[in-house]
Amino acid sequence: MVCLMRVLFIGEIVGKAGHFTLKHLLADLVIRREIDFVVADANGATGGFGLGKSHAITLRKKGIRVLTGGECIYYKKDIVEYLPKAPWILRPANLPPGIPGRGWGIYDTPMGDIGVICMIGQSGYPRVHGNNPYTYLPEIVKKIKERTETIILNFHATTTAERRTMGFHSDGLISAMIGTGTRCQTADAQILPGGTAYITDAGRTGSRASVYGMDSEREMRILLTRVPERSKDGWGDLRLQGVLMDIDKEGKAGSIETLDIPCEELPNDTNGQSGKHSGRNPGKK
Repeated sequence: MVCLMRVLFIGEIVGKAGHFTLKHLLADLVIRREIDFVVADANGATGGFGLGKSHAITLRKKGIRVLTGGECIYYKKDIVEYLPKAPWILRPANLPPGIPGRGWGIYDTPMGDIGVICMIGQSGYPRVHGNNPYTYLPEIVKKIKERTETIILNFHATTTAERRTMGFHSDGLISAMIGTGTRCQTADAQILPGGTAYITDAGRTGSRASVYGMDSEREMRILLTRVPERSKDGWGDLRLQGVLMDIDKEGKAGSIETLDIPCEELPNDTNGQSGKHSGRNPGKK
């Protein structure tokens, strides 16, 4: 297999800790691993829930070509107004027609065009109701293949069953099916028989010593007392997680590698100001 394009998919970016981690790791990773195209799940990039306009622009400047979202994509008012102007931010394609933004796009690279699709599952989202993603996918792929065979799908879902089903459903149809939604990297990265790269969940970028990227003490207190509190960022054990894929000129994946890269730089405070590595969890006072 001759690699035409090397694609990095970054697991869900969570809060300020996720931004801090990318600031210190992404640029070097892109150069060192000769990455041609970067996609990231930004569903929790602003405060752990949703994506704000300023954070979207900041992530774009860091070198991420496409940002995807899930059930939280419309949580921040300014992104709702901004989505129609930003073809590089994708909301789930299988949401009702006529809503702001787009669910897929085709993007140019020096190695050729690449299509990216965002979809959401149907289980576990009481506030968001997506249409059947399995019937939508072939129609979107047909349109993209008029220009390119290289297609990445980010399927944001809560259940393993839905994501595994989408993996087998999309095998041979697209280049990669990357699951997100639970912010926990799974150990099942593989190339399916039809040449599609697959992982159930690419993980999260931010704090690993946390509850889905958020401060563990506060999340435990919320569950123990049932008294609502605003979640806050976790800052322990910062990691960049995701997958790196090589794709050939026919749109087939030749390899998929999971990434779990520790960030040696730690902030002085929980606003993300840089400081030397002290071995201390900055989330603790």
